[in-house]
Amino acid sequence: MSNLVARTGRHQQRYENGCRLIAGCIPYRYGTSVEDGDGTPKNVVQVLMINSASGPGLLFPKGGWENDETMEEAALREALEEAGVRGDKKHFLGDYHFKSKSLQDEFTPEGLCKAAMFALFVTEELQSWPEESTRQRSWLNTSDALQCCRHPWMKDALLAFIEWHANQIPENSSSEQD
Repeated sequence: MSNLVARTGRHQQRYENGCRLIAGCIPYRYGTSVEDGDGTPKNVVQVLMINSASGPGLLFPKGGWENDETMEEAALREALEEAGVRGDKKHFLGDYHFKSKSLQDEFTPEGLCKAAMFALFVTEELQSWPEESTRQRSWLNTSDALQCCRHPWMKDALLAFIEWHANQIPENSSSEQD
């Protein structure tokens, strides 16, 4: 069990224009090389998704942005708490609006949320993390991740990640990866 503790409660949550502010990320890494059609090995990008505590489908780590942290710090904290990963924030993917029935409260009775999503290059995958007892991690290629995404707005964020990533040079592009 991790000695890190996940934050709980909503007393420090940020709200803006009737929306609960959320921060999250799409954690990614470069996976094992696969054989191309001509036998040339290539690197593949993989994204990390976690199970949902409230139903089927997979999610990216995300949660409430609190008053004592920046939006980026909130996204990094959520990746650590929910998925047990640390890394380098690489790119802001955009803001995504959605309605959550499970996140209704006195400030947002309609459950309106605005999520700021980031690309996060994973540099460390912890063996123990705060929500390990309720969250399972899955590394997927992007096409499989699109099929498994529980929420349409997360699919939109993943499409933004795919578009951004297509223009990037891989961090670990050598063939000496694990």
